[in-house]
Amino acid sequence: MRRGKRERTGAYRVLMVAPTSFFADYGCHVRILEETRALQKEGCRVTICTYHNGQDLPGLEIHRTMSIPWRKGYEVGSSRHKMAFDILLFLRTLWSMFSVRPDLIHAHLHEGALIGSILSKLWGVPYVFDFQGSLTSEMMDHGFLKPGSRAYRFMRRLEEWIDRTAPYILTSSTHAARLLVDEFRCPPERLFCAPDAVKTTVFRPLPRDEAWAAYKRSWGIPEGRTVVVYLGLLAPYQGTDHLLQAAQILCAARGDLHFLIAGYPHVERYQRLARDLGIEGHVTFTGRIPYEEAPRLLALGDFAVSPKLSKTEGAGKLLNYMAMGLATVAFDTPVSREYLGEYGVYAAPEDVADLARALAALADDPPRRQALGAALRRRAEERFSWEHCGERILAVYARALGEV
Repeated sequence: MRRGKRERTGAYRVLMVAPTSFFADYGCHVRILEETRALQKEGCRVTICTYHNGQDLPGLEIHRTMSIPWRKGYEVGSSRHKMAFDILLFLRTLWSMFSVRPDLIHAHLHEGALIGSILSKLWGVPYVFDFQGSLTSEMMDHGFLKPGSRAYRFMRRLEEWIDRTAPYILTSSTHAARLLVDEFRCPPERLFCAPDAVKTTVFRPLPRDEAWAAYKRSWGIPEGRTVVVYLGLLAPYQGTDHLLQAAQILCAARGDLHFLIAGYPHVERYQRLARDLGIEGHVTFTGRIPYEEAPRLLALGDFAVSPKLSKTEGAGKLLNYMAMGLATVAFDTPVSREYLGEYGVYAAPEDVADLARALAALADDPPRRQALGAALRRRAEERFSWEHCGERILAVYARALGEV
């Protein structure tokens, strides 16, 4: 039964559905974390229902599923095991409904939205779908679906149904909102943009003092090299292969560059690729970096790179680069343009040679790097704060609850 108008806004009991191994130090998880913290500051009680694996963080109320005996590790991206995890997540979320008695459900990703839509009908509370990219596009990016296959057609129809039936959709970018309208025929009045954001008090330029120099030495980065930094997932759809191939082009012609590549999974695979390309002496792989360590790691870079290939997902790493005051090279996609604006250095999408050209252009121009980095820092401060994002989400909650 639909609820009537409430007497006050804010201080909601929110049940978040997060079909992932939260928390695990990458983009989607950072959005879930920072949205939760922003809502908590506004007086909301937020309970996160998620998979059995993941890092427990202080100050967060997390309800986890049971484990399954044949799959103990983290789930990153598409996996045939996720169906079992999502069934367990549905059961865990249903049980949490009894203990939390939420005012509304905040569902991340399409799997979460499917769970949220069922529980919304059973419990009589509204749900909000936090859209972070096309489900079928992500599955193709991960090599999990083939275009035109029966599985693709089924998943595409399911995605369209989830998108078009969701009463309120939060998008991480205006490009995502356009995608939902143009490709999935979602009514525009159901869409509300709550862009990814960044904590500019945490991600900020750091002094290049002795502590900075010692930290740089601890990673084995040779003195005198210009450092290109990347922090994110390592995978083909993230452009990791393209980045290493571009590095090979550059290192064949010059010896003054060093690529600091931070993230996971598949670290050993990309270490082997760097050896096969003959550039292992110019690449440092750090493996997984804790979220709280990310600013210190990024501060080692002279400029940053984001070679992400996906055309539908957000790119929260760009905001971290911006807040750190790092000039940034990215493939020329709508999401990159939305974040970096006129201050980005762009390469033609999926073009390794043009990516190498753009990287070389910044490597050879320190004054330009400094100017672009300062401009991107200002842009992050002015346009992309989690406080503003929290206000936007609360406004959607109030609409969903019939308060406006």
